[in-house]
Amino acid sequence: MKYSRYSLCGVLLCAPALLVHAENATDLPTLIVTGKVHRTTDLQLDTPAESGSRLGLTPRETPASVSVVGREQIEQRDALDTQDILSGVPGVTAASPPGQAGFVSWRGFTGAQVTQMFNGITVQYDSIAARPVDSWIFDRVEAIGGASSFLNGAGGVGGSINYITKLADPSESFREARIRYGSFDSRELALGVNQLLTEGPVRNTLRLDISQTDSNGWADREERSAFTGALSLRTDFNERLSHTLALEYQNEQVDSPYWGTPALQPLGGEMKVDDSRRFENYNVEDGRYEQRVRWLRSITEYQLSDQTRLRNTYYHYNTERDYRNLERYTYTADNSQISRSSALLQRHDQELNGNRVDLLHEGMLWSRRSDWSLGLDYSHNVQTRYPRSISAVFDVVDPDHFNPGQFYDIPGMTPGHDPQRTNEVDTWALYLENRTELTDRLALISALRHDWIDLEVTNHQTPSATNPAFFSQNYEPTTGRLGLVYQLTPAANVYVQYSTAADPPSGILTTASFKQVQDFDLTTGEQWEIGSKLDFLDGRGSATVSLYQLEREDLSTADPNNPGQTLPVGKQSARGIELAAALQVTDSVRAEGNMAWVDAEYDEFNANVGGSAVSYAGNRPSNVPKRVANLWLTWEPVTDWLLGLDTRYVSSVYADSANTLWVPSYTLFGAHVRYQLSAETELTLRGRNLTDEVYARQAGSSMLYLGAPRSVELSLQTRF
Repeated sequence: MKYSRYSLCGVLLCAPALLVHAENATDLPTLIVTGKVHRTTDLQLDTPAESGSRLGLTPRETPASVSVVGREQIEQRDALDTQDILSGVPGVTAASPPGQAGFVSWRGFTGAQVTQMFNGITVQYDSIAARPVDSWIFDRVEAIGGASSFLNGAGGVGGSINYITKLADPSESFREARIRYGSFDSRELALGVNQLLTEGPVRNTLRLDISQTDSNGWADREERSAFTGALSLRTDFNERLSHTLALEYQNEQVDSPYWGTPALQPLGGEMKVDDSRRFENYNVEDGRYEQRVRWLRSITEYQLSDQTRLRNTYYHYNTERDYRNLERYTYTADNSQISRSSALLQRHDQELNGNRVDLLHEGMLWSRRSDWSLGLDYSHNVQTRYPRSISAVFDVVDPDHFNPGQFYDIPGMTPGHDPQRTNEVDTWALYLENRTELTDRLALISALRHDWIDLEVTNHQTPSATNPAFFSQNYEPTTGRLGLVYQLTPAANVYVQYSTAADPPSGILTTASFKQVQDFDLTTGEQWEIGSKLDFLDGRGSATVSLYQLEREDLSTADPNNPGQTLPVGKQSARGIELAAALQVTDSVRAEGNMAWVDAEYDEFNANVGGSAVSYAGNRPSNVPKRVANLWLTWEPVTDWLLGLDTRYVSSVYADSANTLWVPSYTLFGAHVRYQLSAETELTLRGRNLTDEVYARQAGSSMLYLGAPRSVELSLQTRF
């Protein structure tokens, strides 16, 4: 096992003064120390994070902003799903409107410009496939800010997020369970088992985690039911060879999903909603979203020698997503009635198969420690979409009294699915990473990756000049990283990094149309970042700070001389600062928090407005807040009792690229009381959005996707 070079820095700040040569050692009286241990693990600075490097580096060793939200934090904050967990990553905002349920904004970039992975694997359809998943099956979430294609391939301009599930652990056997009930009839039953099956020369360990969650939803008529499960079997053949077979499954169904609340007319300036109609759901009665997701991974690890390790991961992903909804609602001019339009019947069939092999070697270069990682990754990604849409107005209803109607009552909408097109994306990637200690204090970290991407699209509909029966494109991006980490003291360092990224043009390759990719190469991104990671107050606290400048070039933009055509000459940039800290204020009081500020803008960008090219240069991209902050406070007044407060602030955002529509900032407050019934059993009462703030988690051109109102929940969790 590889340990961090700094894993004990918070404890051994004075270690040099205590070391003696063995030949001079003498017997000393036994010293017994009592009292609470002050932890600095909340920022996970000294736990290896696979999402920041393939070398097994810790966040402290990595010249980049690497955030880790571990299982302990997930449970302390009662994060309900993967998007709840993301509040632990500085600057990240997320929302789950059904049509873009994996929406994330980070460092001035949104949607597909932020890569979201499951166990290090991207399905290249992140804004849809990264729909929030119930948190029970996840061990941790890791995130690296900014340009990071050198790790994960095309994408990752704004950052990369990795959701990591629990795996079998041979170190112990245990069972755990949780039951939860709360507002809007929300309920959860979750079970977990980790069991060592056999001992001896060959050891087998089984882990199973399952959860069933149900809710009537805070919006009228919305009901959700979801089952998630993670099963893994680990076999340790000997001290050098192990194999893990991992399966994950999710089955989610949402009846009459809430798509958003229409903004009051006239549309211009601040967007507002009628608070008295906050809970209204204007979707049809039989609206539906459902998905079935299956993951399979076969992971083999072989320690070739004390310095060299081989890891091979075969992966398979298969999903089917179904939509059946009436999706757009707008007020009439006098705000007395609501027009309902944009019916969509949609199915996605997607399958991903791939294999990744990594070779890691801990060696020496010029008598200095030099670690290497060499990898090869291949994936075959196929998706077929079956859209049937009608944009026309279905009806105009009185928002106080209306019949939601049935989906197939919409004129022209009939049951059945007809394929539109099939996108096949084949990717080969070769990557190399190195960490070399230039001096006792200074380390150089470098990475290089080259991708060969082949896109083939088959049109299942009537061909035309703008929609041919078949087309293909090839891309060969090369991306990399170069960084330095300087150790100021055993507990503090500074770093600088330059990294690059490549991004699909005008969208996502697994759904790309001929118009979106013709004559366009991948867009490119680059980032400069400096920062520091440190412990302070004798290990009672830890903190990180980073400053960055990020640019994305070759965006598709309207031709000023021919607005009907697009040119790959656009540019977008962001600069900002992110901070995170955790501090044991007293033996019984603990504080954790993060904050971020970003100045994002279009440097060169034209839009086709009514047949004319209009420049949006200097405007802020939509749904990008300038400031995001989170704070968690806990107090243990007496043994077995824990009180907690939390708050989240998100500044205002624009709803359009023209910056003519905006929604105000919001601040959310929460609190919880936790009672330790026994050593392994706790009861928690939690309140969320205690001030019952009406706020938008995402803004559209005429609708706002509102966040949940005030809620309370009671949960009981035990381990045995």
